[in-house]
Amino acid sequence: MEEIERLLAAHRGALERYVRFRVDDPFDAEDILQNTLLKAYQSYGTLRAPEAFRAWLLHIAQNECRDYFRARAHGGALPLDDAAERAQTAGGGHVQDAVRETLAALGRHDAEVLYLRYFAGLPLAEIARRLGVPPGTVKSRLHHAKRRFRAQYPYPPREKGESDMKHFPDILPEYRIEESAEPPFPVRWEELMGWFLVPRVGERLQWAMYDLPQRRRTMRVEMEAVGRAEVHGVEGVEIRAREYAPVETERVDAQDPVERTLVAQLTDTHCRMLAHSVTERGVRRLSTFLDGDSFLDNWGFGEDNCGNEVALAPKGDIQRRGSVVTTAADKQFLLDVVGRCTVTLGGRTWDTIRVMDCETYVGGVVSEQFLDTEGRTVLWRRFNRDDWRLERYGKRWSELLPESERLTVNGVTYVHWYDCITDHIL
Repeated sequence: MEEIERLLAAHRGALERYVRFRVDDPFDAEDILQNTLLKAYQSYGTLRAPEAFRAWLLHIAQNECRDYFRARAHGGALPLDDAAERAQTAGGGHVQDAVRETLAALGRHDAEVLYLRYFAGLPLAEIARRLGVPPGTVKSRLHHAKRRFRAQYPYPPREKGESDMKHFPDILPEYRIEESAEPPFPVRWEELMGWFLVPRVGERLQWAMYDLPQRRRTMRVEMEAVGRAEVHGVEGVEIRAREYAPVETERVDAQDPVERTLVAQLTDTHCRMLAHSVTERGVRRLSTFLDGDSFLDNWGFGEDNCGNEVALAPKGDIQRRGSVVTTAADKQFLLDVVGRCTVTLGGRTWDTIRVMDCETYVGGVVSEQFLDTEGRTVLWRRFNRDDWRLERYGKRWSELLPESERLTVNGVTYVHWYDCITDHIL
């Protein structure tokens, strides 16, 4: 018993992350955890390879979660509120209500097979095993269930080839940033830092980059959170990203667009990157959060890649007066709320908080990000340290962009390089 207790203690964190990510209700999640631990104790003697304990334990938890979803589906207790939020909800609450009401109007067998396939995410073979029917029967049920769902769903499907892409202007409109005397408002910032997308299944986003001084649009990025993923036992969300007209720092071979796959994790407290992959010279290159500094320097953030905090409030780590910025000397990761601003762009006005990052996400770079009351990015601005990549560009940034705005951070000059906006504001 001492051996299994030692193993359970070592892997308890991974087990809890796995279950609590899959099951939102904390009481149900706790029941599943206890059932998993009990079954692990009861069947430990059947485990032949102790080095496979973690995978074996998570497999037990996986089966417990699947039994939970199946029981709820049979009992008519589909967690449709949560499911609708995870689905693509371009129409907001009305679409969520429509999904919920349409599923409720279907027969039990239709609702059950749709839930197990599209909300619980089970493969056809597993659905067949759980329902005790042949795979061919599952395919047939799905076909007819989808047809009946479409017949009752109030929103018409998108026509083939139709696009919901919002068009970014070729030239970034003039904007104005005005300091506010009001204190910053609290906000939940669930976006993945540097990418602007909230890593929740069904979320979609576009953003564009504008260089200076021409304010011309350069790179445009399309992103979509396509499904759940697991990296080294940690649950996350898979994100597909396409970068059109990639700038020099983002180019991979001669690709246009550059296609990337990201895995990110959003919890109650943090949002972080778990993995990144891209095909380069015919080789799929994958890096994960266990790859140390090579991953952290490019894709991670925070101590041990804990990610960016979701609940934002001023800490006092960064102080700003006009264009002069000072930071706490004893802090390694410097990201802080620095005041409240009114941002006017393209004839529209937003009440925002300003979030600054000083050489934390990228060395030699300071950024300021303006978030609205929903925690979504209105405007993102990048400043380069005057000697950033001097060996590559051959000149200081104050020489390359003599008319650009300057910041002084702890006595060092930083020069405004480019801006980003998202389709959230279009």
